[in-house]
Amino acid sequence: MLGLSPLILVGIVLALGFAGVRILQEYERGVIFRFGRYVGVRDAGIRWIIPGVDRMVKISLREIVMDVPVQEVITRDNVSVKVNAVLYFRVLHPERAVIQVENYLYGTSQLAQTTLRSVCGQAELDELLSERDDINRRLQEIIDLQTEPWGVKVRAVEVKQIDLPTEMQRAMAKQAEAEREKRSKIIHADGEAQAAVRLAEAAHILAGEESALQLRYLQTLTDIAAEHNSTIVFPLPIDLLQPFMDIAQRRAAGTGPDGSDS
Repeated sequence: MLGLSPLILVGIVLALGFAGVRILQEYERGVIFRFGRYVGVRDAGIRWIIPGVDRMVKISLREIVMDVPVQEVITRDNVSVKVNAVLYFRVLHPERAVIQVENYLYGTSQLAQTTLRSVCGQAELDELLSERDDINRRLQEIIDLQTEPWGVKVRAVEVKQIDLPTEMQRAMAKQAEAEREKRSKIIHADGEAQAAVRLAEAAHILAGEESALQLRYLQTLTDIAAEHNSTIVFPLPIDLLQPFMDIAQRRAAGTGPDGSDS
């Protein structure tokens, strides 16, 4: 029996030795407490603690992507909307994340929800829809400021979706349609105004050149004949027929072409 005592003692020592071995991944840090008091942070690798005396709490330093649940928000202009977001954060000081808050994940989530309701409630609906970058920046600044004592760094907050009531969606659709119709009428009116200016300039040029007016008239007739296979009655200018009409009138009066009696 006495011969077995050293073996038992060695076994106990080896068991205690293996019981105190801890392995930390590259992205982990170990916060060590000895008899309940904080004594330090251990880096990645194989670490040993005193069994029954030390306690290690592992904290991940990787960035965490957390969904912020949908929140019912009443905007400053009394519109009820549903808003959700996504939160990007990581632990910079593992000892604070363990000592300063009971559960930093739960605390950060609750803080993000309340801040989302508060910030969105202070904005009007148009601001939520058109100034989302500014809303995201304000959310990030507020949440990061309040999680800093916990050793948590909030890198970004992004509003994912804003759900509007059905009647508000219909009203916004009508407004957008009216705006598009307004732009269409303005563009059409601008086109008519520009066309009127060009026509006035063309009329001024043609009025100063009779030959240009006649050529334009002939070109128009050519275009019509090319597009439509129809008979065109070509009106002969009256000034071309005036000499023949004068001759006919003199003959009817009994005078010659030169004005003498026949």
